Amino acid sequence: MTHFNWLLDGSIVGLYLLATMAAGLMVRKYVGKVEHFLVAGREMDVYLGIASLAATEFGIVTCMYTAQNGFEKGFAGATPGILMAVAMLVVGLTGFVIKPLRDSGVMTIPELFEKKFGPRIRWAAGVVIVLGGLLNMGVFLRTGGQFLVLVSGLDVKYLEIMMTALLVGVAVYTILGGMLSVLVTDYMQFIVMSAGLIVVTILILMNVGWESMVTTVEVQYGAGGFNPFINPTMGWQYVLFNLMLNTAAVLTWQTIIARVLAAKDTATGRKVYTRTSFFFVCRFLIPGIWGIAALATLGPLVNSLEAMPRYLSTAVPPGLMGLLIAAMLAADMSTDSSYMLTWGSVIYNDIMAPFRKTRWSEKRGLFWNRSIIAFIGIFLLLYGLWYPLKGDLWTYLGVTGTIYLASISVLLIACCYWRRANSWGAGAAIFISAVIPITYLVIEQVPATAALAKSIGPYYSGIATYLLAGAAMVIGTLLKPQSTTQLTERTG
Repeated sequence: MTHFNWLLDGSIVGLYLLATMAAGLMVRKYVGKVEHFLVAGREMDVYLGIASLAATEFGIVTCMYTAQNGFEKGFAGATPGILMAVAMLVVGLTGFVIKPLRDSGVMTIPELFEKKFGPRIRWAAGVVIVLGGLLNMGVFLRTGGQFLVLVSGLDVKYLEIMMTALLVGVAVYTILGGMLSVLVTDYMQFIVMSAGLIVVTILILMNVGWESMVTTVEVQYGAGGFNPFINPTMGWQYVLFNLMLNTAAVLTWQTIIARVLAAKDTATGRKVYTRTSFFFVCRFLIPGIWGIAALATLGPLVNSLEAMPRYLSTAVPPGLMGLLIAAMLAADMSTDSSYMLTWGSVIYNDIMAPFRKTRWSEKRGLFWNRSIIAFIGIFLLLYGLWYPLKGDLWTYLGVTGTIYLASISVLLIACCYWRRANSWGAGAAIFISAVIPITYLVIEQVPATAALAKSIGPYYSGIATYLLAGAAMVIGTLLKPQSTTQLTERTG
């Protein structure tokens, strides 16, 4: 029996939603230019950047899959978070890629590519980024809805109505206030989210106990529950693929990079990275602990994706349940608003660039940016809610993410540090990084080749994608080198 109390917990959730909407709408009057809308006028400071980045990169979908990692892999399931924290710290300390990117003054990554590789590569990169981003985001709403339904005990028939209303609310303040609204609401959402995560985790540790969870992992998974290298479902290939994946995400994932580009200067952007890095360990470890607690309480025969919300529905008392749901709504609203804005910025700034023959007025630019976000919201409803994705969601997310991350990370590194890199190499990298994961997904779904896909595995396929995308950049550039005149024109 769920512990959600509609009077007490419903009031907490309702007040939070009203406060968030009010704060998001209040800043709309400060948005007079496209730069204000997309990068908040480049005035973001360190502390606002930390709160915004942390809130954006922790959504309900993240909580669900990291808890599933804990349920299925034990404490070793936090490995991706550790790898991402290391990548964030190293990039922040060295300024690798993000320093020249922020110094360039661009509003999106593909805009920088045009200076090096030309307008066609800018457009192609924009298409890849938007496709990868929206196809990933397309499944967020239903996953978030499943969590809320299971935790609150709400009838499943209200799922579409509830999540539609939530998305409409997020879309309204994002459309009106852009990045300014996102940053202000992210700050509030970070506070609520952090409070909810900490309090619920303390409650779980008190009720289940640390020793009980450690013992459960030892019994179920042995040493592999603590060491990813000897876990039969992980191994060195899992660690290497996640190192590549998370490093590429740190360098090029649009919602992360948006904070660098909105920072008031390069030093601020680097500090946001270094000081947010440890959060990514918590991002995997805290929900992972929830998943392990569900394993210790419900046993291993429960659906691994649904285990954590089912456990919380009876473990969290009234009052605290309202805080938990408000925290999860905070996480989801922050993620949705930021993702809609950042993918919309690429559509406007890069994919639509060839259609803007002359400079548009600020009024016209703001109209199109707001219209794009509205269209993205409609896409999310149609693709992710009313027509839910079939098949293995985790593999799907990994494939679409790699299509984007492998190519864009290679292009960005080459753009910043290899003077000879050209559009032939860039085009080859985009092509290769799309072909390999798509081919893997196809052969996995075809019965005649499913055994071959299983023998290869998603981790080897992913590693090959990153390595071959880098090789394609090098080979393509060397096969069609630019003249000295062309190099001078591209580099200034």
